[in-house]
Amino acid sequence: MKFVLVKGRTPRTQSFCALCCESIGESYLRDFATQLAYCNHKCYVDHCKVPVIALQVAIHAATQSEKIADKPTLCRA
Repeated sequence: MKFVLVKGRTPRTQSFCALCCESIGESYLRDFATQLAYCNHKCYVDHCKVPVIALQVAIHAATQSEKIADKPTLCRA
């Protein structure tokens, strides 16, 4: 997580927070890698948590489907 804190300077074009869609004012954070702008530190931190939560849900779903696939099934002939 690398970011730049910008104070006293609005973006050249009208920009909105990548998380809450609020208009970016004179102070904001910009993600160094993606160049996305966030209106405050809370939005930046919360946006960073979203991929982690999505990955945890995907892992849980995959684990559950493996458990179901491992159960023996009755075949009727």
